[in-house]
Amino acid sequence: AMADGRTPKLRFGEALTKTVFLARRLGPLWQGQNMVGVLLPPSIPGALVNWAAMLQGKVPINLNYTTSNESLASCAKQCELQTVVTSKLFLEKVHIEPPGKIIYVEDLAENPRLSEKLIALLSAKLLPARLLERSLGFSRKPSLDDTATIIFSSGSTGEPKGVILSHFNLASNVEQIEQVFHLHKGDSILGILPFFHSFGFTGTLCLPAMAGIGAIFHPSPLDAQAIAALVSKYSVTMLLSTPTFLNSYTRRCPPESFGSLRIVMAGAEKLPERVAQAFEDHFGIRPLEGYGCTECSPVVAVNTYDFRAAYFRQVGAKRGTIGHPLPGVGVRIIDPDSGEALPVDKPGLLLVRGPNIMVGYLNRPEKTSEVLKDGWYNTGDVATQDEDGFLRITD
Repeated sequence: AMADGRTPKLRFGEALTKTVFLARRLGPLWQGQNMVGVLLPPSIPGALVNWAAMLQGKVPINLNYTTSNESLASCAKQCELQTVVTSKLFLEKVHIEPPGKIIYVEDLAENPRLSEKLIALLSAKLLPARLLERSLGFSRKPSLDDTATIIFSSGSTGEPKGVILSHFNLASNVEQIEQVFHLHKGDSILGILPFFHSFGFTGTLCLPAMAGIGAIFHPSPLDAQAIAALVSKYSVTMLLSTPTFLNSYTRRCPPESFGSLRIVMAGAEKLPERVAQAFEDHFGIRPLEGYGCTECSPVVAVNTYDFRAAYFRQVGAKRGTIGHPLPGVGVRIIDPDSGEALPVDKPGLLLVRGPNIMVGYLNRPEKTSEVLKDGWYNTGDVATQDEDGFLRITD
């Protein structure tokens, strides 16, 4: 199920057992709290703490450890956070001050009693999901429309906005990605994107667990040599990254290190043709450009690989485009002034509708109503759609 630099292998049953153990220890510390803070990098402890929160019906708020203390305090205030789970070792590296009461994950895991181990093991092995949740204090009936997490914007243009994503939003986006890429149990994904980013939360935390594939975590996406070693060691097949990081890997990783990859997906920023071509020339696999935004959980559209069979070829990608909308996602290109739908290849405002569209912005109904109308989300981006359905962002 998982691996990182400190734990070489963790199976699914062990991951659930450890999650139950952590949830039981965190229960008294999270008493009376709906939202709980998490300040951890992509790692096994970071993943398990998030799952422990959700098993108890809590909403994990993954805080951005690359931002300022003022921005962190704003996020904590908006979510009324009382506690933040973090790591002593990690805090020494990032040099920030977590808001609220600090809970160290090292203290949570130390000196486990035999009785605690047995209860966690038996609960994980024997209890049906609903009884397991109740045993951890999740008393009310869960709903797909419950808030799963809140992802905050960077706050570079003012106070950070909290995007409310439900379990339905996230599960829909995972299902949509699975239908496009046809993941199977032999696949594994490299978890280098932070959980405070929607691409990381959905793609490297939720997707592996729901799809039943392995996740190999590493705290820094900039550590090219360590990442190359992990991809080779674990025969990683799927890489979600940004063009900036892909460019770094092209320059710093040997060609054979990425030999096991079958899917390389780039998002979060425009993929320049020179970066894609250099990556393909070096590693022998072309990165696929996708498009998304936090408000869409996050993936909206993606290029994929061609489908080929006898006397048949379905084109999955076009260079310079962001691909087709995901299954279940509707798009409209409209005139920004009149609101009228525009014809093929005519640039206009991109609107998106689907099961992955956010619930709204936290405590900001006026901002929500500005971008969400009749179920359509206004991305603010200008795009065109060609006769084959491929989308291209033009402004």
